[in-house]
Amino acid sequence: MEQQVSLSEMLDARERRAASQRRLLETYHETLLCFTMNIAGPIKNGERIRGGFEIGKRRLEDRLRAAKIGWTAREEINEKTGNEIIYVLAQDPLKIKKIAVEIEEESTLGRLFDMDVLRSDGTKADRGEIGLPGRRCLICGRAARECARSRTHTVEELQEKTMQILDEAINETDAQEAARRAVSALLYEVCTTPKPGLVDCMNSGSHRDMTIFTFMDSSVALYPYFRICTQIGRSTAMKAPGDTFVQLRRVGKRAEADMFAATKGVNTHKGAIFSMGILCAALGRLPRRSWNNPETIVAECAAMTHGIVAADFAGLTPENAVTTGQKLYLEYGITGVRGQMESGLPAVLKFGLPILRRGVARGLNINDAGAATLLALMIATTDTNLIARSDIETQQKTVAELKELLAENPYPERAILERLDQSFTEKNLSPGGSADLLAICYFLYFLESEEEECPTI
Repeated sequence: MEQQVSLSEMLDARERRAASQRRLLETYHETLLCFTMNIAGPIKNGERIRGGFEIGKRRLEDRLRAAKIGWTAREEINEKTGNEIIYVLAQDPLKIKKIAVEIEEESTLGRLFDMDVLRSDGTKADRGEIGLPGRRCLICGRAARECARSRTHTVEELQEKTMQILDEAINETDAQEAARRAVSALLYEVCTTPKPGLVDCMNSGSHRDMTIFTFMDSSVALYPYFRICTQIGRSTAMKAPGDTFVQLRRVGKRAEADMFAATKGVNTHKGAIFSMGILCAALGRLPRRSWNNPETIVAECAAMTHGIVAADFAGLTPENAVTTGQKLYLEYGITGVRGQMESGLPAVLKFGLPILRRGVARGLNINDAGAATLLALMIATTDTNLIARSDIETQQKTVAELKELLAENPYPERAILERLDQSFTEKNLSPGGSADLLAICYFLYFLESEEEECPTI
């Protein structure tokens, strides 16, 4: 909840910050980088302001990492008087000042960043020392000091402009990040090797019309779609979840066309367009702080797709059933990916994601943990792709054999996986539906694991 800050509270906060700076300088005798937000008016913190601050922090830390600069110490606070973070850096202050100014100037949002650099003696590094002019006004672009001194713009004007900048930056950054994670998950899925009957780094499995490069082309082509899905989620976040889903289906058709154009007519990611598009829209509907909570994300997916099975299969008869999914629903009540999504992806939450987490925790690399996750997903769900390439008896027999195998070791050795791959390929089997769920597991795992440890010297 946004709270107004009094003048005395702001003065106290400045005194506290100055005291922290003195303490850190006396302790480390190194350069300090102090990052706060330039926010006009009595409200200095809130969800949007904090969101802008987090973007600035990520950009700053990414830039420091790129320059191979670690920090000796870091202190951060988040109070109603604002967000603050201080880095202690064993670096030349003008080098750090140049990095800070580049971040402040590279985007409109950067104009809300206040990144002060203090030398070890407490003096402040100035823009003029690196040959740059002072900061520009947020509204008119003239020298900020002149506008502040003459009070050219009202506090209300500055507040309105600030919120506009924050909204645009947060929405665009979140859309790009969600799309990047989605594409990354698709690429991780196809590169996981070996996968029984599926395209991977070793072979094309049961698929004669595609290779790993086909999947790479398709994944990249879908980036704009995932970005749009996230934006749709954000723009409809205040509406009913079903309204978001209605809009997704409209853009999904365009995404399929983009996929087929990239693959020259090969269906690589039709299932992922459905499932990953919904996940990206769910991220758009949720605040960034919820992105590391898989249960919250899939609950939003379930809300968005509530009633989809009944609606999509309404009026279905043996005479008008065309797709494999429709025929399996009529004959066996198998709901496929629609049922998974509407029920909150139970195969992912209860089986796939835990197997992936445990595999990594026990020291497996992401590839080997992912390969085991795929097998667990094949048991946890009825893969309609397997049935489409054989029959339900073959799918059931395959699942029974996998259960027996995983009962002995949930993380089979590579030689066993290679034998499974050979067997699936010879029988022309392909668990494509489970592969889509593996991509979802990667997606959620990346989101919940995105906080990295601070690099230290």
